[in-house]
Amino acid sequence: MTASGELRDPAPVEPATDDSIAYYGQGLAGRVVFGLAFLMTLVAILWNTDALSHAGFAFVPEQLYALELGLALAIVFLGWRLNRSRIGAVPAYDIALAVFSLGLLGWLAWDFDAVKNTEFANSTQFGAVIGGIIALLIIEALRRTAGYVILAVVLVFVLYAPVAHLVPGPLGGAKVEVWKLAINLGFNPNAIFGIPLEVGTTVAIMFIFFGQVLFRAGGGNFFTDLAMSSVGRRRGGAAKISIVGSALFGTISGTAVSNVVTTGIITIPLMRKAGYKPTDAGAIEAIASTGGQLMPPVMGIAAFLMAEFLDVPYASIALAALVPAVLYYLAVFIQVDLIAARDKLSFVEATRTPLKIVFARGWHFIVPFVFLIYALFWLNMPPAQGAFYSAAIVVVLGMVLSGGGTRIKLADIPEMLASTGMIVVELLMIVASAGIVIGILNLTSLGFAISLFLVSLGGGQLWLVLLITAAVSIVLGMGMPTAVVYILLAAMIAPAVIEAGVDPMQAHLFILYFGMMSMITPPVALAAFTAATLTKASPMGTAMAAMRLGWVAYVVPFLFVLSPSLILHGTPRNIVIDVLTAFIGVYIVTVAGVGYFTRPLGLPVRGLLLVCGFAGMLPVAFIKWGAYASGGAMLVGVLLLFWEWLAVRRNGNISGSGAA
Repeated sequence: MTASGELRDPAPVEPATDDSIAYYGQGLAGRVVFGLAFLMTLVAILWNTDALSHAGFAFVPEQLYALELGLALAIVFLGWRLNRSRIGAVPAYDIALAVFSLGLLGWLAWDFDAVKNTEFANSTQFGAVIGGIIALLIIEALRRTAGYVILAVVLVFVLYAPVAHLVPGPLGGAKVEVWKLAINLGFNPNAIFGIPLEVGTTVAIMFIFFGQVLFRAGGGNFFTDLAMSSVGRRRGGAAKISIVGSALFGTISGTAVSNVVTTGIITIPLMRKAGYKPTDAGAIEAIASTGGQLMPPVMGIAAFLMAEFLDVPYASIALAALVPAVLYYLAVFIQVDLIAARDKLSFVEATRTPLKIVFARGWHFIVPFVFLIYALFWLNMPPAQGAFYSAAIVVVLGMVLSGGGTRIKLADIPEMLASTGMIVVELLMIVASAGIVIGILNLTSLGFAISLFLVSLGGGQLWLVLLITAAVSIVLGMGMPTAVVYILLAAMIAPAVIEAGVDPMQAHLFILYFGMMSMITPPVALAAFTAATLTKASPMGTAMAAMRLGWVAYVVPFLFVLSPSLILHGTPRNIVIDVLTAFIGVYIVTVAGVGYFTRPLGLPVRGLLLVCGFAGMLPVAFIKWGAYASGGAMLVGVLLLFWEWLAVRRNGNISGSGAA
């Protein structure tokens, strides 16, 4: 959409939806990388659609994981130099590493079961050598692609394993000999070839492909235009465009930093033009983008990992996450609306295109999401299959219909497959490295030791265990991708919460929320800092403003641990009461936090509203006569707001034009 309010014809869409760029390199090496990346996605599609089994081939899952890992390692050594650069000729030693990696993992993929049963079951020296080499290749590939922060975390665990029995105190572990460590990392199903790599090579790659197809068809522009046309002319419209656009975009990308970069380029200048301060504009974009990972149905890779860890259908994870995610966005939406009214910010002038025109040009982008929800919730289709068939729908419709001037051609399909593979490469290095960490946690019993340590540190008090867990989750999550954060927390921290008496679903959602809040929590708040680079504002100031806007994400996890009704578990009565009072309570607390309703609020009124809002949000099962206490608090809070509205109305001075 142009500044004059007309829908634009989108420029060619970049094939990558992640922070990496789908860059293949020059010359023969570039063509080889393109082919390997293309093959990665094609193999995943054949596996997830059962095409191989229908053709009469029988494979065990580890064969897929090994082949995909081998392809990814070969791409890394051909595409990333020793100094982590993506530029320059490929040296001979990197060519040798690429061929060796693909050959070793290809051989392992050819007959994984036989190799495992021979080398792992019999604890052979050859098996230890294979496992050790694979681990070293992954660690070096991780260094080249993901950098030194994640590498440092992995190396700490690798160095801990041989000396675990020498560590004093509660964090000491079992004695593990180096050869035993190597063979377990290579062949134990709870290590490299475990759940993280399984999700990366099946579910994640299909959803990334779905996103690539949507972008190629013009879906990214459709979601931005939809946000502009639906809320742009509302009070605080520039910020609401950011919120709606980032929430919609989050269904594609599932990564906070990617959301900030992609939508922030459009929304941040609009917010600045409307009068939002640089720190507020960056904070709004950061908090809206972070919420994209919490919003069903897609929720990013962490939700799929959770489904595997808990061994429950993905649909149950998405359903449980629905109310907390809506509360998250409700709080942000209300705040930007009231801030706009309080500060008398202007409307966005670039939003005059009727909503019906936006839908007329992009209605077909809604179809795959409708199908995806239907497939996941009603057909109980595996998420990877649902994502692929949704992508196929986009391809078919995108060839027939123009998404605002963009149409998919048959010639685009190889590029979409290859660009998907390039994005997945970095992810596979991360999840494979996370498998190394999980293997060490299990082998040394460090995970169990950490759980006991946290529970003892909390003195058996659930609230103290939760506070400690929340703080640890945020600290561990700083500077790392969400997938790694969740894997580490699920292996190290979640057992402590479960040990304290919390249901596994509640415990894992709890750590997921606080792991994601590391994206906006100082000192390393990646989403907020990324937004600050676009606004040229203080990174720390942007992060602090984002924390204020996202306050509900720090509160709601404690509420659904105290009572599962907010994740839609429990009696219908409790669910209805708790969800209703939570929505009202969030509204009241947000008004108090902004200090404005229909007019500026005094400190006594704000203080009383805060008490009423937080008291009303408490689950009915948490205290005796909870329904009456919650209802009473809600009533007082609502009456206070009504009194404020009435007082301004008597003076004929309500500023409700264009309100939310």
